[in-house]
Amino acid sequence: MTVRTGQEFIDGLDDDREVWYGGQRVRKVAEFEEFKPSVASLARLYDLQHDPSLSDVMTCESADLGDVIARPFEIPRTLSHLRLKRECYIAVAEATCGMMGRSPDFLNAMMASLAAKRSFFHECAPERADAMVNYYKYIAQNDLFMTHALLDPQLDKGKLRNEQSDPGTPLRVVDRNADGIIVDGIKRIATSAPYADEILVWPFPPTFLPGEEAYANVFAVPMNTKGLKTLCRRSFTNHGSRTDFPLSAQFDEMDSTVVFDNVLVPWDRVFLHENTTFLNRMYKDTRMREMTAHQTNSRLEVKLGFVYALLVRMAAAAGTDNRSETMELLGEAALRVEVIRNTTRSAELQATVDPDNGVLYPDLPALQVGRALGPIYYPEMIAMIRKIGGGGLVQLPVSLDEFDSAIGPDLKKSLSGSSIGGLDKTRQMKLAWDLCGSEFGARHELYEMNYAGERGALLASVNREYSRKQDYLDLLDTFMAGL
Repeated sequence: MTVRTGQEFIDGLDDDREVWYGGQRVRKVAEFEEFKPSVASLARLYDLQHDPSLSDVMTCESADLGDVIARPFEIPRTLSHLRLKRECYIAVAEATCGMMGRSPDFLNAMMASLAAKRSFFHECAPERADAMVNYYKYIAQNDLFMTHALLDPQLDKGKLRNEQSDPGTPLRVVDRNADGIIVDGIKRIATSAPYADEILVWPFPPTFLPGEEAYANVFAVPMNTKGLKTLCRRSFTNHGSRTDFPLSAQFDEMDSTVVFDNVLVPWDRVFLHENTTFLNRMYKDTRMREMTAHQTNSRLEVKLGFVYALLVRMAAAAGTDNRSETMELLGEAALRVEVIRNTTRSAELQATVDPDNGVLYPDLPALQVGRALGPIYYPEMIAMIRKIGGGGLVQLPVSLDEFDSAIGPDLKKSLSGSSIGGLDKTRQMKLAWDLCGSEFGARHELYEMNYAGERGALLASVNREYSRKQDYLDLLDTFMAGL
């Protein structure tokens, strides 16, 4: 059995990787104060795989690999596979309240989708297909935690990569030899990079033009690769107790810039290189969207459900839960949860087998609903928290420990609510503030608005690729012809 425990994940981080925070190199990633809470949260996710009550959901016997693997690595071929994968995603999300958007299951699902479409890489070159499939087997059999880096630095958006004032800033191939390609340059935003095992690099959005061939590469390397540096943003982790900082004390995912300083990528880890045509096709033709959106929508369902439950509790604490305007607001929140919840289940019921590989893919149009509406729904529900909480969100004690101090009785009186004591209401409001007022909360709102890419481009692609468009056009045309 190759499924890792949390401690095995932590032990694997002591590998002399080059991580920088605040201008100082972090020598012990798992022990560093700003990373330790998130590392511990990720370790608990690995331990879920060994929980007897969840093991049948979290792990599976792989027919492709002949071994027990983490469920997200599974390549689905039956409706049961899809259902169990969703249940696994939801179990992971519930363990983090949906707050870790790049938990291990996300990239695991992506790698399964890339390996399943071996034919796409084989069309480019047989050795690229072998590299992709063998790499998938390696990470699945070792249960590795991956990050990915897609974006170039925000330079002059009116120019191509090769036209920038310093064309060497975006990541590109600078040389190649019998051992592999040599890459140099910068990528962002690699979430959880300081404590990931490996990094997958592929450029997004896939809109490469002639002249940008050197930048059109897809590959993976370990995070401790020589010449690879990870540069961290300021941490949004709050180091008080979990009662004072329920979410930000546990789940802040570090976003990083990764710098490649003449890094050698061995050929067996190169999946596409210097090929704009295939890179522009990869996002669609590997069908990774179906696999990854199945995971992201499952996570979003849990996250929105968590926010909805908090709204219900806040309304009851304020004594406004029976007011018509509050009931309407809560109804709007519940509908948003249900829309996202039904994207995954609808996609499963409408799943189709790809004759190219025999893989059962969830329905993309159903999943695109979550990708398009999630960036609207989440900020709307955070705004609902602000509306119900009002000024009470601001006037909170520094710490819940103050309830045990000399001013405790005054706090209990001033912070009590309808049928709820001051302490319990304050705990509730501390959670609300972590979601809607802290830097951690602001980062999550920005994340949900942008993780699926620029929304206008997403909507345009939905219309362009809408598989049921012709059915509705035929209905319209038949009706018009009969007038």
